[in-house]
Amino acid sequence: MTGETAIRWGIIGCGNVTEVKSGPAFGKVPGSSLVAVMRRDGDKARDYAQRHGVPRWYDDAARLIDDPEVNAVYVATPPSTHKPYALMSIAAGKPVYVEKPMAMDHAECEAIIRAGRDAKVPVFVAYYRRRLPRFLKVRELIHDDRVIGTPRIVNTVLHEPHHPRYHDPANLPWHVRPEISGGGVFMDIGCHTLDILDWLFGPIASASGQASNQLAAYPVEDTVAMSFAFGNGVLGTGLWHFGSYGHHDQIEVVGDRGRISFATFGDGPIRVENAEGVQAYRVANPLHIQQPLIETIVAELTGHKGACPSTAESGARTSWVMDQVLRDYRRATGQAMGL
Repeated sequence: MTGETAIRWGIIGCGNVTEVKSGPAFGKVPGSSLVAVMRRDGDKARDYAQRHGVPRWYDDAARLIDDPEVNAVYVATPPSTHKPYALMSIAAGKPVYVEKPMAMDHAECEAIIRAGRDAKVPVFVAYYRRRLPRFLKVRELIHDDRVIGTPRIVNTVLHEPHHPRYHDPANLPWHVRPEISGGGVFMDIGCHTLDILDWLFGPIASASGQASNQLAAYPVEDTVAMSFAFGNGVLGTGLWHFGSYGHHDQIEVVGDRGRISFATFGDGPIRVENAEGVQAYRVANPLHIQQPLIETIVAELTGHKGACPSTAESGARTSWVMDQVLRDYRRATGQAMGL
């Protein structure tokens, strides 16, 4: 794929995430353009296309995938449709960029990986923090032996109040409907933390956890506690709760010479504490937060092999970890999938 607009994207599912975070970036990356969008509600698809200057719109995913002008597909729908749309795109020979989490569970991820491998069609996953300047700075600091020394333990916590959008049990959003999301808010956003840890320290080799539904406001877990170990010997714990007092978002990495703390979602300072004192680093996020990762995808699709750090294989690892953590809860509640 070469030429001025070598990568011509089609988006399946032009919802909120594509308004600013991702959609505009496809037209701002050199060698890339957005040529078609799809949404089941045709009026909303047409409106999106008109507002964003996209030439064509569809209300049928198959028609977008079959469009000869589209040669790469971004799947930005809820997780229950990631696998079928990814497989359709792969069958058409078109590279796929899939929103996170990669699929409903690890088994579905493996099916996508096999299809892509057999067809020699690349698959990427929207764990975009791997290319954000803020997290590149975190990685630089952790890998500099002079800052915190050798990493030994990791503690991560995210708790926040119960969101008003979950107050009406008759109109719950898809994020907490297991047949669509595969799990609760942990699945939806906790995956970002697990992926960034995978990128910082390598694959998690073992993981276990407990989950519960303390508020009973929706049919999936709202509380998750986990322990995990990386292949390099670093040990970690994690706690997520989505019905607490106040908001707290922090990853803390403790080494033998210092510690570093930062948020997964906030844009507060990266804080380093060691024998030299305390230092804070502020790194701003780009307007279109997925653009740095999309740049690497376009680079890889135009001949720079290995440019993108968020692959199907790395995305599947995060789904495997979540499966291990939620295994007992899913079995106890009858929500077990491909475990």
